[in-house]
Amino acid sequence: MTTGNWTRVNEFILMGFSSLPAEIQLLLFLSFLTIYLVTLMGNSLIILLTLADPMLHSPMYFFLRNLSFLEIGFNLAIVPKMLSTLLIPDTAISFLGCATQMYFFFFFGVAECFLLATMAYDRYVAICSPLHYPVIMNQRTCAKLAAASWFPGFPVATVQTTWLFSFPFCNNKVNHFFCDSPPVLRLVCADTALFEIYAIVGTIVLVMLPCLLIMCSYTRIAVVIFKIPSAKGKHKAFSTCGSHLLVVSLFYISTSLTYIRPKSNNSPESKKLLSLSYTVVTPMLNPIIYSLRNNEVKNALSRIFYKVLVLRNHIT
Repeated sequence: MTTGNWTRVNEFILMGFSSLPAEIQLLLFLSFLTIYLVTLMGNSLIILLTLADPMLHSPMYFFLRNLSFLEIGFNLAIVPKMLSTLLIPDTAISFLGCATQMYFFFFFGVAECFLLATMAYDRYVAICSPLHYPVIMNQRTCAKLAAASWFPGFPVATVQTTWLFSFPFCNNKVNHFFCDSPPVLRLVCADTALFEIYAIVGTIVLVMLPCLLIMCSYTRIAVVIFKIPSAKGKHKAFSTCGSHLLVVSLFYISTSLTYIRPKSNNSPESKKLLSLSYTVVTPMLNPIIYSLRNNEVKNALSRIFYKVLVLRNHIT
């Protein structure tokens, strides 16, 4: 039903990668499906290892387990629908489904910003105050920091999603592979200046503030590392921080370019590529960068496999 220039929307059409040839879409489907399965298996493996092995019951792996839970949820909210748009002609998503997808996207995205900052603080305490580390990062403190990282996602996602979907829409064709804020905002038939100001301020506070905390933590860490006399000690300290900084850089650069100017003139295709970096690629890299290159995790994996083999031989 239409009134004036706006349309009552009951569903949205995700344009995704529909402009590409069918052969390319099939190739993308197989590639993204592989990445999706690797992401789920890698992060699930991290969760199981950090729960099963007592040697990994430390604050660093507690927060890493939280990150893996987050990445699994993030992927489940975005990737299955994206895969279906590459495989079947019907790319429609209901109004409620679109709002729900956007809600969980913002919830997990905001939580990741704060969780990455919490992980940087954990590394700061471990390197700059190693003697006080067990006291400062005790079990109760870790639980509070984790809860503080997850909580901001609820109000942010609620306000952002409810406000955006209360606007009237001109049409229902979302030029993206999921219901993200900027492409949905382009469909609105009303003055969105106040919402855009809110989006910019929200991005600065919720993305740049945790990023600033991370930079401050690693600046202090760098100062301490350069004071370490031995080259081996410096290398060991840097090895625990370099992986985190790599993922943080990829995540924050791509999200900042996307959300600081929600109605920017950048082409939709370039924004889709940016979105792929933090919705598909980063969740897959996290278990590899953070853990699978980590000797403690490798040793834990070996111990688990050994126990399974011993148990299997004992049963047979």
